[in-house]
Amino acid sequence: MIARMTVKACRALALALSVGVWFLTNAEWTVAEVPAPSTQDVVAGNTAFALDLYAKLKTTDGNLFFSPYSISTALAMTYAGARGDTAAQMAKVLHFPTQQDQLPPAFAALESNLLTDQAIQKTGTVRLDVANSLWPQQKYPFLPDYLSLLKRYYDTSVTPLDYEKAPETARKTINDWVEQKTNRKITDLINPVTLNPLTRLVLADVVYFKGDWSKPFDSKQTAERPFHLASGKDVKCHMMAHNRDQDVYLYAETPDLQVVKLPYKYSDLCMIVLLPRKKNGLSALESELTPAKLAEWSGRDGRLDFSKVNVFLPKFTLTREVSLGQTLAAMGMTDAFTSKADFSGMDGQTNWLYIGEVAHKAFVAVCERGTEAAAATSYKGIGGIVPEGSPKVFRADHPFLFFIRDDRTGSILFLSRVMDPTAQN
Repeated sequence: MIARMTVKACRALALALSVGVWFLTNAEWTVAEVPAPSTQDVVAGNTAFALDLYAKLKTTDGNLFFSPYSISTALAMTYAGARGDTAAQMAKVLHFPTQQDQLPPAFAALESNLLTDQAIQKTGTVRLDVANSLWPQQKYPFLPDYLSLLKRYYDTSVTPLDYEKAPETARKTINDWVEQKTNRKITDLINPVTLNPLTRLVLADVVYFKGDWSKPFDSKQTAERPFHLASGKDVKCHMMAHNRDQDVYLYAETPDLQVVKLPYKYSDLCMIVLLPRKKNGLSALESELTPAKLAEWSGRDGRLDFSKVNVFLPKFTLTREVSLGQTLAAMGMTDAFTSKADFSGMDGQTNWLYIGEVAHKAFVAVCERGTEAAAATSYKGIGGIVPEGSPKVFRADHPFLFFIRDDRTGSILFLSRVMDPTAQN
């Protein structure tokens, strides 16, 4: 699928993208006229899955960055072809509706909402691209109903390849497509040993986006400052600063946490940063991360209110690649990765296809000048009024979480943990 919001600039603030690839290996879908769940139902399910997945990934070392939206979308396309216990397990893990024919129109409606922000289209300050592609084995008998469903609801391009005789050519073709869709930020996603003559299908999903900070950071204020690592050691990082008394943000605080919302120009996209007050408080924050807590801290009806805030945020670039097969299996999708898998909704044959691996790679760059960025929410309704009182100080000089969200739908597009802004992975 390709749907886009155009952007003319490409200079600085934050660039985020991700790619998910699903490999199906050898081991009828009918669209019923059933009312689809609301987009809010899909968003709630996607958010629950995002935090469940984060709970598994947080045990790995270092920085984390991934796109739960990309992963949910690609797995939704796979779920469309699952049947029996395989479908039931996927529905439970992914928080999808058990009536499979309800999900595709709901996802289509959600994506339409994400990609039709008129303000963005008119100003060209944010670009959001979502692309899905299907790469089946040449002449493999996938069901026409399954292929047409993916085209109809996920706008999926279908390109047959020859994995049996030319797996390396197939790998290069898919990698070239990924590289082109991600503005050359992600290269060589599929390694040489991934594809083989038994591969029957590769599903690829790309989310790429840029935008302008609503309030660009002044590069003259960026300075080298210490960042306190979880180990107790310090590293020097380039810390950006908004330290004027007139800087107003949506902000919330508790005895243990500070939250600030950093908007992007003329759109409903934003970066929300969750900062533990204690230098070593990230683990405690991670243990409390639930959909209810996230809504309480940062939801549109939560604690956030306009405040004068001096924001200090490090510049950083992260690239993170993860293989999610074992993680998803441990979460409960056990059959999908074994010979017990039932994806007969794809080809009409039981126990013939299974998921060989789920590869996901994401990239983000955050810097100050505000012409290349991710997601935003406008300061609608404050009308230039500056709240009274001294500014709060939000100094992200120790490990923190952030997520990039579309406030109009509530969709979390990207989720990240920054343990060391000087490490790029």
